Amino acid sequence: MIVVFGSINLDLIFRLPRIPAPGETILGPAIDQEPGGKGANQALAAARDGAEVVMVGAVGEDALADAALALLREEGVDTTRIARVSASTGCAAIGVDPAGRNAIMVGSGANLHARAAQVEAALIGPGTTLLLQMEVPAEETTALIAHARARDARVILNLAPAAPLPAAALRALDLLLVNESEAEWLAADLGTGSDAAALRASLGVDVVRTLGGDGLEAATAAGVLRLPAHPITPVDTTAAGDCFAGVLAAALDRGLALPDALRRANLAAGLACTRAGSQRSLPRAAEVDAAL
Repeated sequence: MIVVFGSINLDLIFRLPRIPAPGETILGPAIDQEPGGKGANQALAAARDGAEVVMVGAVGEDALADAALALLREEGVDTTRIARVSASTGCAAIGVDPAGRNAIMVGSGANLHARAAQVEAALIGPGTTLLLQMEVPAEETTALIAHARARDARVILNLAPAAPLPAAALRALDLLLVNESEAEWLAADLGTGSDAAALRASLGVDVVRTLGGDGLEAATAAGVLRLPAHPITPVDTTAAGDCFAGVLAAALDRGLALPDALRRANLAAGLACTRAGSQRSLPRAAEVDAAL
């Protein structure tokens, strides 16, 4: 079982001729609205890859909440531990250019009210994979890492967006996922190199660094594994990293070895890039199986 503790948003997606510069207004033809948030995206990606998933987070008592939760509910994700709070539901404005590149602004809202205490002790154990990101309060994520480590759960952190966590929390992980910019931020904080091997040497935990069009590298006790990106024509890269994290967690949770899980997640993320949107771009297990 996978427990995802993280953000839940409603995404407003703008198709633009280009990403605006500071102070510039760019007109697009329309706006798309769909569920998002790193936590919810990763939960949905894992569920579509066949995992049993529990989503833990917070939404508001407003009109955005049900729309933000719609696809999680449709896909059978357990949403009973999602709190309703007086703050507004999290919302993201996403500008996407014709090359599929994006610029994202997020209003955290209810996500700042997510609490580790929403995850009861019985939910975490040796058969649980805990999947975390950085769009909810860092102190709550830190507390949950310690709780999961004490109960022998697998702990995966996607350090996105990059933000400080205590070194002890980072060293308690089983797997750290970063992209290039997040790796550079963490490397500067640790005083080490930004490649996966240097980060692993500094933290003592396995590290996966995704490299966009250049694929990925993973550093473990067995050495460094590098995988190329699958050749695609990107339509929209929104949620591709979340797709990677969710599918990777699902594959590891059902017993795949890390190299095989990485290959699956790498392919799934590539498929997500060929489709517009955030959660609606996430592939299902059968699609990934066919592509493999």
